[in-house]
Amino acid sequence: MKGKINLMLGRGIVSKVTDGGAIQLIRGKLMDGEDYDQMENLQPYGFTSVPKAGAELLSTFIGGNRDHPVIVVVGDRRYRLRGLQDGEMAIYDDQGQKVHLTRAGIVIDGGNKPITIQNTPEIDMNTPLVKMAGDLKVTGSVSADGDISDHGNKKMSSMRAVYNNHDHSNPEGGRVGKDQGQM
Repeated sequence: MKGKINLMLGRGIVSKVTDGGAIQLIRGKLMDGEDYDQMENLQPYGFTSVPKAGAELLSTFIGGNRDHPVIVVVGDRRYRLRGLQDGEMAIYDDQGQKVHLTRAGIVIDGGNKPITIQNTPEIDMNTPLVKMAGDLKVTGSVSADGDISDHGNKKMSSMRAVYNNHDHSNPEGGRVGKDQGQM
């Protein structure tokens, strides 16, 4: 009995990952020199990853039968975030990208890569909708391919047309013409 219990767990290193099927398969070498080609990697619902070669794994062998390993967890100390506070959590990768739920709020770090929001519902044909409650503070420039509207639904293109077409009054009477600069 004691021998079967000792055979139920194995610790090892990931060599290769095959991620095309319904369940992810990992090739890995266990600490006692066993080399397995197709260990099933169970992942929690809603979360998935493809571990890099060199990541650590913990495998279980049901009933101590070493013919069918099932990986229960893969970790990689090379990229693990450190210094989180009690109750915090994060998702992260080896490129510095992360979503960190801190005690003070959510921090999204793109790892110097673009952040894309896609597949949002459309408010009308070909106009995706992204909603945000609260104020927006941008420390860089804002660029829009479409029009911008204010709370009165006045479009910036309409305001620009009024500005570009207005005349200035001459204090001595009459009009002096349009500004040289256009908005």
